[in-house]
This record gives sequence, C-alpha cells and structure tokens, in this order.
Amino acid sequence: MNLERYRPVIDDFEDFHAANHTPEDVTLRVRTGLRSMDAVRASLESQGFELAAIPGLPDYLKVVDGPHSVAQTLDHWLGHLHIQQAVMALPSLALAPRPGERVLDLCAAPGGKTSHLAELMEDRGCLVAVDPKEKRLRGLMSNLFRLGLSNVVVIASDGRELPDGARFDRVLVDAPCSAEGNYRRHQGRLPTRDARFVRYVTELQTALLNRAIDLTRPGGRIVYSTCTFAPEENEGVVSRVLDRVRLVEGGDLPHAPGLTSWKGESFPDEMVRARRYYPQHLDSGGAFVAVLKKVESAGDRKPATDGWSPIPVPFPGEDPDTAHERVETARKDLLDRYGFDGQVLEDLGWLVRGENIWVQTAGEWPVDGWKEGGWRVVSTGLRAFRADSRGRETPSNQFLGRFAHHLGPQRRRVLDDDELRTLLAGDPVEDETLPAGPIALIYHDWVIGRGMVGHGGLRHQIPSTQARRLGALLGIDQTQPEDG
Repeated sequence: MNLERYRPVIDDFEDFHAANHTPEDVTLRVRTGLRSMDAVRASLESQGFELAAIPGLPDYLKVVDGPHSVAQTLDHWLGHLHIQQAVMALPSLALAPRPGERVLDLCAAPGGKTSHLAELMEDRGCLVAVDPKEKRLRGLMSNLFRLGLSNVVVIASDGRELPDGARFDRVLVDAPCSAEGNYRRHQGRLPTRDARFVRYVTELQTALLNRAIDLTRPGGRIVYSTCTFAPEENEGVVSRVLDRVRLVEGGDLPHAPGLTSWKGESFPDEMVRARRYYPQHLDSGGAFVAVLKKVESAGDRKPATDGWSPIPVPFPGEDPDTAHERVETARKDLLDRYGFDGQVLEDLGWLVRGENIWVQTAGEWPVDGWKEGGWRVVSTGLRAFRADSRGRETPSNQFLGRFAHHLGPQRRRVLDDDELRTLLAGDPVEDETLPAGPIALIYHDWVIGRGMVGHGGLRHQIPSTQARRLGALLGIDQTQPEDG
C-alpha cells in the first residue's frame, strides 16, 4: 500500500510515515468492574512485564516488555484484561454510553468495542450487539463470556436489515473498511484497494450509517468510525447523511481534523469536527471517528419506548411454568447451598432457553417489537445454570467466575499448586471435609471454575478447551479432562 497519496492532507506527513514503519507495542484494557488497574498492573509486573500508562486512556496499559505474550497469563484467562489497540478505544469513548441506556453496536464482532461499551455501561442497560457471520459471532461471544459481561444481547443479523420497532439512545457503526489504519500492525501487508472495492465498501458503509440513524431516537448519538485513512470511506460517507444529523465535537486526545476537500471533491465545513487519528497521535494505529447527533424530523416522533419490553423468564416458545420453576430452584440453591448474597440476587434477571438458564442485567430488550426481518437472538447475558444428569441446576464456570465475590464460604475450595496440577491431570483430590455436589475452585484468590465432589473425591468440571489452556499457562501437563 502506498501512503504517499495522503501527503497533501497530512501536515506532519514525515511523522505519519515514520510511525507507520515503526513496530507497534501491544496495549491492553483492564476489565473495569472485576479488577482494579492497580491490581492488574501489580500482577503483570510481578510476572516480569514492563508496563506504561497511556495518557488520556486511564483503563489502558502499554506492554513495553515482557517474558511472553500477555495473552499467556492467568490474568487474561480470568478475563481481567482484554488486548486491544489503544486507538480502538476511541469509538467507544466517543459514543460515551451510560449505565441503564439502550445501546446498539451495529457491527459488533469480534467484540473489542462491544465489551468496552458494556464496561462503560457498568453492565447495566441493554447493549444489543449485531453481526451477520456465525464464525465472527463465536469470537464475539467468547470475548464477552471470558470478560463476564452480562448486559449484552447478541443478535445474528446483517445490520442493514435490522428491523424497525425500537429506538436506541446511542448507536455505534464501526464500519467494515479498507483497514489502512492497520498498516503498521500488518507491516504494510494490506489488500489492494481497487475502484470496485471502493464502490462496494462505501455503499455498504452508507447503508449501515443510514440504518443506524433510522434506529436512533431523536437527539440520540451515533458514532461512525473506521480504521482507514481513506476520505472516500470517511468524510465522503458522513457527508451523505448530514441532512439527518449534525456533527458534534468529541474527545480531546491528539488528532487531526476531518477534511473539507479531497482530490477536487468538497465536503461541508462542519466536517472539521470529525477526528482523524494517525499512528503518531497515540503511538497506535489509525482511525476516523465522527460523532453525530440525530436531528428530529416529522417521521421521528414515535415514542422511544415503543418496541421495548422486559426480558421474560421463559424464552419465546418455552413453557412459562417450567421456566419459573427452574429459576426458583436455581435461586434457592444459590442462597442455601452457596451462600449467595441475596441483595445481589434480587438485581439479576434470568432467561430460560432450552437446557440453559441465562443470567442477564440488561433488564429489557427490543426483540418483542421486531416483527419481521432475518434476525435471531443468539445469547442474552451469560450462561448461568444447566441441569445435570439428575435434573439439578448446576452453576456454570462463567457464572461462578463473574459472581464469585458474592458466594459464601461453604461452596469454595482453595487449591494449592499441587492440587491444581492433580485436577488438571484428570485425577481427583481427596478431601472428606467437602460436601457432595458442585463447588467453586479457588486458585490465588480467584475462582477458576467449577468442581464436583463425589464418591471418588473432588474433580474439576472446567470445559476441556479451557482446562487445557489453563494447564498450558501454568506449565502443567495434563490428560484430557472432563467437560462440564
């Protein structure tokens, strides 16, 4: 890819060129709400990582040096951090969602920005995450589950075809693009952009942005972002919708203003309110961010509450009586067997779907108002319980990890290094003091998953893929463990 075409519009082009040809440090976001910045930093530094703060991004750290990838740490496995380019924080911060709001991520996978939005919402309010591709949705949910985020409703749909019926307070369109801002990360190895691609991608971007505006309440906020330098995909797209929105200022980190002209084409003067982030600004990648406020029109006077409803306990099609009975059984077990904090329990919502009981803190969803369109609900919050072979509702590893600090002492077992090694090798740990049934496994003060106490002793029930990953992180040889 030739960056020279941007020389006429980048004042500090030499810095831009130099930054693009300098290796990029890994950066990470601390999972706020589960672990403090100080605790994560201390843990990583004790393992030999050298870290640095990133000015203007208080929840982010730069990995200056380390013994191995930060992804190969228990901190990452536990969901205490997420590896993400610093520049990729900016769209979520510009959208600035608040706890309790209705938020839509129209191009969500693989979930870096979705999870950031959920954290900014403090796991409260409904965040609808949309993506059309099954493989990408699996990656999205893997990130959401690892980070223990409970207010996200994942929808399989093409964002352009998401139905009417509900309005959102804020919508993020992190649009597919030519990804020129990743030039540095990929050492210049990016696909060639030809005229056919530009025509296709700009039509897609414009359609997604228009759909986002349709789905935003009057006065609501839309953020349009890309990871490309190309004006055709940035200012050119936003200029097409300025009869429906107005550009507003957003953020005070170093940036260049949006362009008002490019290769003989003029853009509205207000485009200077958009923000171009070049690699030299944050020592990261490149991005374009436009913060838009929807202008009210005659066709937008439909009440914003229309189409929203409380998330029911029985998923559509489930038997209501059975669903409520299962939830009551699970809740009683949490209180009686696990000593769960009853006040926290009152604030959690539940959804029964098939074999699983899901826990959610979104509270409401728009799906009852979506009467048509090619969409489906993939997940709602976190899997919390699943009936075992005896019909008893058994808490999931995800649930125990996310809400571990609300559990009482009676269903905990602290493991030392030798005991964890034994369990991951597929062997039981003998402990006659433990009550029969499921139990939370604690290692270094953190719940790493679920165990089961039976006649043969204590065995782990961490899913096999996760157990192998954990064993590899800790340098433990292991045989194939049981799924749970």
